[in-house]
Amino acid sequence: MTDTTETKPTVDLKTGVTDIVALIDQEREREIITRRFGLYDRRETLEQIGELLGITRERVRQLEKAILIRLKIAAEEGKTDTVAQLEKVFIRQLSEMGRAARVSDLADKLYGKTTNAQERAHVAFIATLAPNLTVIDENDNYHQATAVAEYGDEKKLKGRVDDIVKLIKEAKEPQSVDQLFDKLSYEHPAQVAALASISKQLAHLRDVWGLTKWPTVNPKNIRDKIYVILADNKKPMHFSDIAKSIKDSSFKRKDVTTQAIHNELIKDKRFVLIGRGIYALDNWGYSKGTVSDIIADVLKDAKEPLHRDEIVKRVLKSRQVKETTILLNLQSKPQFKRVAKATYVLADEA
Repeated sequence: MTDTTETKPTVDLKTGVTDIVALIDQEREREIITRRFGLYDRRETLEQIGELLGITRERVRQLEKAILIRLKIAAEEGKTDTVAQLEKVFIRQLSEMGRAARVSDLADKLYGKTTNAQERAHVAFIATLAPNLTVIDENDNYHQATAVAEYGDEKKLKGRVDDIVKLIKEAKEPQSVDQLFDKLSYEHPAQVAALASISKQLAHLRDVWGLTKWPTVNPKNIRDKIYVILADNKKPMHFSDIAKSIKDSSFKRKDVTTQAIHNELIKDKRFVLIGRGIYALDNWGYSKGTVSDIIADVLKDAKEPLHRDEIVKRVLKSRQVKETTILLNLQSKPQFKRVAKATYVLADEA
């Protein structure tokens, strides 16, 4: 639990769950509820519980539904005040989080730590019984979540989440919370972030949301992380600085070697070597190739002889190298021909 006295319940979640389960008379029904929610062990499917109890999957589903209805009625009739007490705590915390949250996020806030599966199951169980909370069950599109009931029923909540997904898909690029907030009708950006977090189609990085398949918001490998670091920096970086930035970041699995970073930079076409160990993103307009290749491109584009100072100036726009390196290439490579004082053309055009 968190230390703040105003959010701390008078009974803890584990005790509260035990008290509620004790209201179920039949042992078989207790087995169904505890196993379906994973209150004391891992969560089990309808089929698994049916096989254990010797009944059909459909019968397990029917019994689960009936038991939950009875528990809700018991709470409303005052046979236990546990649900009402914990519901107040949940609503207070949800209000601070944007009125809705993934169950895992709510549990972490309530416990003040990274929770385990059983602790999250306790939160989900209480939320399911609380009359003033709405619950979204986990499936392929949504994380298990809960929200203040006045915010809408399950269908309405899913619609709100889907609206955010649609906006991001239409934008075709990651959107900040403020950008999404400007296009939607909510009281606070936190509400937008809370709803977005429920979708399994979305991921975020530093308050910028996008589709899970976009590496800029959901970097899954070293190359994606390099891309994010360079994109955030907005200018070329040495590979050792990229490695340090990744180690200092909030990425998961960020303990990578400098050599591994360098190897990935060499392999990926998105990264362009523009100086000794210095890399840029290809979409910044930098050209690939050696310094002599860049000089050749400059002269080819010019379609006229260029003074060496102008050649240096243009090459430095796409390469971070010493001026002497450019001049040495001009003077030593046979592909360049001097046609006047300090003025050059391509040899095959002379």
